[in-house]
Amino acid sequence: MQRIGILGGTFDPPHIGHLVLAEYAAEALNFSQVLFVPAATPPHKNDVRTPIEHRLNMLQLAIRDNERFVISRVDIDRPGPHYTVDMIGIIQGQYPHAELYFVMGGDSLRDLPKWNRPQDLIRRCRLAVFQRPDMVETVTADMHEAVLPGLAERVDIIDAPLLGFSSTEIAQRRYDGKSIRYLVTDAVLQYIYDNQLYRKML
Repeated sequence: MQRIGILGGTFDPPHIGHLVLAEYAAEALNFSQVLFVPAATPPHKNDVRTPIEHRLNMLQLAIRDNERFVISRVDIDRPGPHYTVDMIGIIQGQYPHAELYFVMGGDSLRDLPKWNRPQDLIRRCRLAVFQRPDMVETVTADMHEAVLPGLAERVDIIDAPLLGFSSTEIAQRRYDGKSIRYLVTDAVLQYIYDNQLYRKML
């Protein structure tokens, strides 16, 4: 059965860490594809820094050298609110014969009982969970078994590399006039410069 990884986010901007995690997950779980799902308006964030058109263009530039990486517009082309469980349901319809894996961090697994309809989520897909080496609290597949029966059988824990930066920090560095070279791909870096993104308005 075809295995497909799903990596959601604002990708504002998409950075090297996104690509590294996607590649680690694809290698560990033998994904034939990784779907990058940019969020139009995430329910847990009030806004995004950059319009979706720019984020899509940057993401396309970021993943263009990897044939396994594909952009999905599933969260862009539908009305909100955008919850992960609904997004997975739509992708199920698009790939009815594939086994789906939602890629997340250990902090997301820790908070999973607070998500929208988490029991439905684990019924629709498996969870590929990155255990970061700097996390204070170790996450385990069975940590929520009492409230989410069957979770332990639906979780795959993956060791993640230590990547100490985020899109927010990259955008802040750019805003502060500092270099973001090597934090994003060269093509994304050039796009940010050409379109004067993440900079102070004079």
